[in-house]
Amino acid sequence: MTSTSKRKPKVTVDIQRPYALTGFIPTDKEIKKWAKLALNEQTHTTELTVRLVSIEEMTQLNQQFRSKKGPTNVLSFPFETPANVQSALLGDIIICVDVVNTEAQQQRKSPSAHWAHMIIHGVLHLLGHDHIEPAEAETMETIEIMLMRNLGFTNPYET
Repeated sequence: MTSTSKRKPKVTVDIQRPYALTGFIPTDKEIKKWAKLALNEQTHTTELTVRLVSIEEMTQLNQQFRSKKGPTNVLSFPFETPANVQSALLGDIIICVDVVNTEAQQQRKSPSAHWAHMIIHGVLHLLGHDHIEPAEAETMETIEIMLMRNLGFTNPYET
C-alpha cells in the first residue's frame, strides 16, 4: 500500500556558539523552531547555519561586508550555489547576542520575542526577501508579522 501523503522536506539548522557568550540566549530547540517556521513553505531539503557572535565579531563582519561601522543585530549570507552544483545549503545567519538583547530591552519586548523576530527576519533574507524598496519591505514585514503571530507574539513593528 502506498501513501499519498507528502513528507515534509528535511530542514537542518546548525547552531554555532564559537565562544562563551553572556546574556539571554534562546535554546537550540527554540532557534530551530523559529527558523523552521520561516522555512515552512520550502519544498526541498534545506540546511542553514545560525551563528551567535560577540559585538567585536559582528562589528568586523558589518564593516567587511556592508562597509558600515559598528555592530548590527543580524546579517544574512545566502549561499550562492555554483552552476551545475546541487546543494541544500541556504546560507548563514549571524546574530549579535548583545545587540539583540539590548534592542529587546530598549524596545520593551521580551527577549524571546525579539530573538524569534531576528531569526525569522534572517531566514527571510536567505529566502530572497528584502526591505530596501517600500513594496518589498511591506511584503517582508507582513510575512514576519504573520509568523510572529503564529508563535503567539505580537507585531514586532509595534512598540
